[in-house]
Amino acid sequence: MSKIKLLIHEVFKQAREESDKDTKNGLASYLWLYFKEDLGFEITDKSFARYYDAYILGGKEIQIQSDRLDKMSEYVGFRNFSDFSRTFVKNDESSNKTTVKISVDKDEETLTEKLSNIIINITNEQHFKMPDFMKQNGLGIMEMALLLCLVTGNVVFSNSKKISNGSSFPSSFMSGLQAGTDKKYMYWDGERYIATDSSFIRPGLEVKAMDEHLFLHFKKNTRKDTLTVDNALGVTWYSKFYGTVEFFTMDGVDPENGKELRKTTSFILDKYAGKPKDSVEVEE
Repeated sequence: MSKIKLLIHEVFKQAREESDKDTKNGLASYLWLYFKEDLGFEITDKSFARYYDAYILGGKEIQIQSDRLDKMSEYVGFRNFSDFSRTFVKNDESSNKTTVKISVDKDEETLTEKLSNIIINITNEQHFKMPDFMKQNGLGIMEMALLLCLVTGNVVFSNSKKISNGSSFPSSFMSGLQAGTDKKYMYWDGERYIATDSSFIRPGLEVKAMDEHLFLHFKKNTRKDTLTVDNALGVTWYSKFYGTVEFFTMDGVDPENGKELRKTTSFILDKYAGKPKDSVEVEE
């Protein structure tokens, strides 16, 4: 399958998940509006419909301008089409692949249970698939290596004391990792989830059952001025509500308005994040 065809499939797959539409015209209309309003780049619904006919239904393939390929690649989370072509791996791709499974003892803690099911797929394009829970929380190669060391007991902290499987982690480390997850409920305080034992705090405040993953990893970024394409693209999601854009550390739903979050694009970062224009002018 050509890279262009792979890209078109991914574009319509994501549009189907975001819009709940499943017809060619419905998806084409959704993509046209999304690209226009959220990416600042217009591709007509008729063009998207033609791409659908050519690459989804198997018609005669057509030429697509390079700037459109770049923008569609950005829509599905890549910097441009070159980046997509170089790094994208289809989920069901099984050829030219070596699988390495890392296993640990069955009676480990929750974090260990997640790591015990890690499968690293090494392809002939010299890259591998990282587990979703790591990608969503911005864990890179070094962080993954550290986690693997924690599981196998091969960790040396700054005080040169090695922590083995038979000994306890420092209380501050474990409390920082699992703080509050033993409580039954949690509520959103405007920036992150707060743990509580009470099912009611005050009127107008929604208290929900403890979700360990959300509690530990879902946060709003309150310093938009620190976000750039280099540090936020691909690892942040955003909510746009009445012209106001908020950024979050993982995918999900904006707790304040119930809107589904979207993967952050370079256009959104350039327009709504980074240093305010007036502050940049003052510095200059």
